[in-house]
Amino acid sequence: MDIDHLCIGGGPAGIFAALTAADVGKHCAILEANEQLGRKLRITGKGRCNLTNNCDRDTFFTNIPGNGKFLYSAFSRCTPQNVMDFFESHRVPLKTERGNRVFPMSNRAEDIVVTLQKCVRKAGIPVIRGRAKSLIIEDGCCVGIRLTDGGEVRAGTTLIATGGLSYPKTGSCGDGYRFAMQAGHTIVSPQPSLVPLVTKETWCRDAIGLSLRNVTLRLYFGEKCIFEELGEMLFTHFGVSGPLVLSASAYMRKGDPMQYHLEIDLKPGLHSEKLDRRIQRDLRENQNRDIGNVLRKLLPARLILPVLRECQIAPDTKANSVTRVQRQHLGDFLKAVPLHIRGFRPIDEAIVTRGGVSVQEINAKTMESKQCKNLYFAGEVLDVDGFTGGFNLQIAFSTGYSAGIGMAGIL
Repeated sequence: MDIDHLCIGGGPAGIFAALTAADVGKHCAILEANEQLGRKLRITGKGRCNLTNNCDRDTFFTNIPGNGKFLYSAFSRCTPQNVMDFFESHRVPLKTERGNRVFPMSNRAEDIVVTLQKCVRKAGIPVIRGRAKSLIIEDGCCVGIRLTDGGEVRAGTTLIATGGLSYPKTGSCGDGYRFAMQAGHTIVSPQPSLVPLVTKETWCRDAIGLSLRNVTLRLYFGEKCIFEELGEMLFTHFGVSGPLVLSASAYMRKGDPMQYHLEIDLKPGLHSEKLDRRIQRDLRENQNRDIGNVLRKLLPARLILPVLRECQIAPDTKANSVTRVQRQHLGDFLKAVPLHIRGFRPIDEAIVTRGGVSVQEINAKTMESKQCKNLYFAGEVLDVDGFTGGFNLQIAFSTGYSAGIGMAGIL
């Protein structure tokens, strides 16, 4: 089979590249190992698909912690507004929520996937079912791929948009890195980003499944606070997860994970003095009750015993027996619950992969390889990633669009 342009990977980057090139009359095809396109998209945003962030240029790049400059050109060609206009023009109403996160009005990621699938069919883009085995490189130029079933697909240009290593069940198994190395590319070591964290403290298991809302999470590298945000988090059998934790993990880009620690402010709406007065009032009004019962008005039930244990206060201590030192220690603890990080959860539990094909070896305007002619890269396979909030999908759309116009030669 000979075609103009082949996109390996039927995710947002590969689809946008194919649609862009097909829009100017190019014969494109998508190679996809899964039965359907956009499998990973179905589970993004907890099944709601946070497809972009309705922000300006400066805000976008503030949320790209590494290699943001590489995206300047791609972002200028395909902005969040362009992505929103694309889906709304295809009758997918959108809404903007907290943090400028953009979701389909229906709260269904399936609507985004189905729309992309319809666009591919309408554009006449064939979807080849199969898995790439290796690139076909002749005289320093990529001319197609070999498939695992022994077949070949010859193409004028080839795009690698295979994703990273996160969510391997959706097909992201790192093939793209292998193809890139075959073409002479450097791979920056893939690491998990936006990932749950394993803590040294085992008491988190006592609160397993407990979701905290409206708490402030702080992340420290040594003694320096490098992340602080109000939101939601979750206790698990291994440590902590949830939106705040995933966001914090993306800031852990230096050194060893054990050099970082977390602090949870369980009562961000109360300054220390006001919280102390609240605790004093509760103790005074319940003098003959056990402290474990008194705290039910202040804390979720599953946190009471772990908190008292960490503060070395017996849960059956009568309220009128709690000392001033114990009370103040309790208040200080609630304002800064310490959690020491032991490591990341496995990369297959991460939302995105940090690392990948070195962007120094990629043309930022066209997404073409500087190492191998007619070979292109887009999406998570590249060494560029963002924080939570729709930024990573915007990276996929923007780089996919740039690759599409680069492959089609319409820059």
